[in-house]
Amino acid sequence: MNALFEDFGSLAEGLGMTLLILATAGIGSIVLGAFVAVARISPLRILRGAAFAYAQFFINVPLLALLILAVFALPAAGFILPVVPTVVIVLAAYESAYVAEALRSGVNTVPQGQIEAARALGLTFGQSLRLVIVPQAFRAVVQPLGNIMIALALNTSLAAVVGVVELTAHVNKVNLVYAQPVLFYTTGGLVYMAIALAIGLLTGRLERKLVVIR
Repeated sequence: MNALFEDFGSLAEGLGMTLLILATAGIGSIVLGAFVAVARISPLRILRGAAFAYAQFFINVPLLALLILAVFALPAAGFILPVVPTVVIVLAAYESAYVAEALRSGVNTVPQGQIEAARALGLTFGQSLRLVIVPQAFRAVVQPLGNIMIALALNTSLAAVVGVVELTAHVNKVNLVYAQPVLFYTTGGLVYMAIALAIGLLTGRLERKLVVIR
């Protein structure tokens, strides 16, 4: 246990990097996922097709393969970025596919009468999305979005594989020094669990506050 307290600063540094990746990739995935969801329900067939292909690609390709490709293969092709921004972009793109699917299911909960009323009022497709459809879709899928953010929090641990020194990497590093895997890996697992529980509690409160009464 003393070893844990001696290297608390190192583990806290790793936790800070994990939370930074989680926050930036989470925001990016929600913004990008909203655009993909809008494209999925667009009246333009080419946009629907492109959004469908985008979502299917990221849903069906393993995240680890995408991270390795982006960090090690793309620089060889001339696309060079620091490793942390690269990981954030890949995580945001990957999770945005799931966000888009969740939002698309949320769109299906919007009553058809409200959509027709928006058209009757003379709102364009874009205005209907911005003022009527998307806000209600977000409110309907708060908990699914929370589950996606929990998955994102756990997926940040894969950043250690490509050289990002986040929580999992720090746990590995400290364990190499003290050789107490049960202590350090249990601690790391409990930290990830605490992050997941915090996200779950937050989204649960938001869901109760924003629930749409039909």
